[in-house]
Amino acid sequence: MRQILPFFLLVSFMYSYSQINLEKQFQDIEPKVIEWRRHFHENPELSNREFKTSEKIALHLKSLGLEVQTGVAHTGVVGLLKGKFPGKVIALRADIDALPVTERNDLPFKSTVTTTFLGAETGVMHACGHDAHTAILMGVAEILTKYKDKISGTVKFIFQPAEETPPPGEEGGSRLMIKEGVLEGPKVNAIFGLHIRSGVPVDELHYKPGGAMAAVERFVIKVKGKQTHGSEPWNGIDPILISAKIIDGFQTIISRESELINEAAVISIGKITSGVRFNIIPESAELIGTVRTLDPDMKEHILRRMTEMTETIATAYGGSATISFTNETAITYNDEQLVSQMLPSLIKVAGATHVKQIKAETIGEDFSYFQELVPGFYFYLGGMTKGNTVAFPHHTPDFYIDESGLLLGVKALTQITFDYLKQ
Repeated sequence: MRQILPFFLLVSFMYSYSQINLEKQFQDIEPKVIEWRRHFHENPELSNREFKTSEKIALHLKSLGLEVQTGVAHTGVVGLLKGKFPGKVIALRADIDALPVTERNDLPFKSTVTTTFLGAETGVMHACGHDAHTAILMGVAEILTKYKDKISGTVKFIFQPAEETPPPGEEGGSRLMIKEGVLEGPKVNAIFGLHIRSGVPVDELHYKPGGAMAAVERFVIKVKGKQTHGSEPWNGIDPILISAKIIDGFQTIISRESELINEAAVISIGKITSGVRFNIIPESAELIGTVRTLDPDMKEHILRRMTEMTETIATAYGGSATISFTNETAITYNDEQLVSQMLPSLIKVAGATHVKQIKAETIGEDFSYFQELVPGFYFYLGGMTKGNTVAFPHHTPDFYIDESGLLLGVKALTQITFDYLKQ
């Protein structure tokens, strides 16, 4: 007993001392995180073009003495923190790219950057919070580096480009990072990430075990008809009519064939192109849209039925049509065991009443490809000012987040790292 008690007291003292120091570190890092976030917000860069963004990240990681790899998946940065003792490898990921959106906010650090995107002049804006994610992870890296002598294991900081999908004809995002070995050397045991949400209060963390965000498929339908004068439709085959029937048919797949009591599913058409003049029935039409699913079996059924309907409906009206799919993201699937294991870490930093389980959402996230290979946990961080009931959505010119919520993100990822490696 005399040997055990002093050791127990020593461990308890070290843990308490560490916690006191950690709170001081959090206080010191908050203004830096806000400054970094404002810099990235004012200087946004599009997918696969995040050159200055990655340069600033790399300089920071190198200043901490980390092993730094640049040029991963074009513009990605990976930092490696090796603890004093052997152990597991944990990866923390932040996305760094902005969107082709012209900002309408009246902020002192408002983006005035403009560019040409797919042939059109547009502004560039961090309209989804990736500037916040990047700044948060830079802060986490700085804090953890100061405690590397107490860490058993390795921390891999992944700053990922092109989450918003790379430009047409280019590879990018998490899939290219994986292809280039980001989850290897050393092999990652678990990966974590967060996403700030403009509609979630700043003191809250939201999560969903299992399927949390949807698999996203982009589809293109090409309809072939027969051109004729608009006054004589009987002499042609109307591809616009066929397109309308296909769209109508697709909605019955969701409303009549999909078990929506199990998981949600969505088919949406975002673009229709056909014709050049009011009095000409055109020869062809093109439809572009998206499918969102949260269950692999439902996804397989929906894609199969869309293919069947496209072909048979077009044939029934005398024309022809083909459909092709491009996978944009997999299901963002939070490993249930990992969520259960790490949920106490979120409660430690936010409090039990501020950590809430939510329903799945039909947005997509390419963090999902990491989760196909290693257990992962992706959760939401609040970014809405307390007391607000209305927030501007992501991907809009008025998107806004409250910077007072950033520190909770730093605390959450830091606590997760300590707790996971300790286990």
